[in-house]
Amino acid sequence: MSYIEIIGFLAAFCTTISFLPQAVKTIRTKNTTGISLSMYVVFTVGTFLWLLYGIMYHSAPVAAANLVTFIFAGTILIYKIRYK
Repeated sequence: MSYIEIIGFLAAFCTTISFLPQAVKTIRTKNTTGISLSMYVVFTVGTFLWLLYGIMYHSAPVAAANLVTFIFAGTILIYKIRYK
C-alpha cells in the first residue's frame, strides 16, 4: 500500500466516522427535528454516486469511505422520513 493510499484511507476514516455520533444519537432518540430532509436526500444521493465512482475507478479508499458514509447517512435519512 502506498503512502497516498494510506492518506486516502485516513482521510476517509476521519470524514466517515464523523457521521457516527449523529447516527447513534438519531437512532437512540428518534429526534430528527434539527436535521434538514432536503440536505440529507442530496447528501445521501451524492454519497451513493461517490461510492459508484470509487467502485468504477477501483479506488478502495473512496469506495470504502462512501459505503460506510452511505449506510450512516441512509440510516439518518430513513429516521428523518419516519420520525419527522
